[in-house]
Amino acid sequence: MKYNPAFLPGLIFVLAIHGALLYYLFKQEIIPPPKQLVTLMVDFIPSSRPKEESKPEPPPPVPKPQPVKKPKSRQLVAETPVLSKSEPVAPPPPAEPEPEPMVEAPPAPPAPQMPAGPVTLSSELSVGCPQLNAPAYPALSRRLGEEGKLVLRVELDEKGHVSVAQVANSSGFKRLDEAAMAAVKTWRCNPPMRNGQPVRAIALQPFNFVLQGD
Repeated sequence: MKYNPAFLPGLIFVLAIHGALLYYLFKQEIIPPPKQLVTLMVDFIPSSRPKEESKPEPPPPVPKPQPVKKPKSRQLVAETPVLSKSEPVAPPPPAEPEPEPMVEAPPAPPAPQMPAGPVTLSSELSVGCPQLNAPAYPALSRRLGEEGKLVLRVELDEKGHVSVAQVANSSGFKRLDEAAMAAVKTWRCNPPMRNGQPVRAIALQPFNFVLQGD
């Protein structure tokens, strides 16, 4: 379809007449504006169903109080059996004898306690040693002319063997002290007795290293 430009002036004229007519109607308030029209339509539309008024429900009937029946009181009486004279009556049981008081045995005397620790001998160790050897004089000490006196502290076990030997007083020469300790460790002694049992003992044993002339 081809466009004919001759119809354009007529179309513009028709649109102008319609616009002027609408403007006149709005001015005369014959046609309400869109917002007012919507408001009027909303205000005047009636509801389709009338509201039914809710009737209050009647209160439930109050039950009538019924009289309470009081139970009849019954008195219970225990009847004792009537014994005839011919029926035998059992005698009361004999009283049980009271138990005799228990006498505790006297405690046994405590066993004698043996004092702990070894016994200290008042005499020299050599007095109670049947097997003993004199210490050997070190050859170097002979050449150097070392002399001296020392005291050893010796501890015996229950079998009479020397368990510990320490220098109580040194001779001043280590070789002489070591020779004395090596000799005393070979000794066999009689341990002291306590309550018939052998016990450990401690004793002192002196040694004197002296060079004799040729």
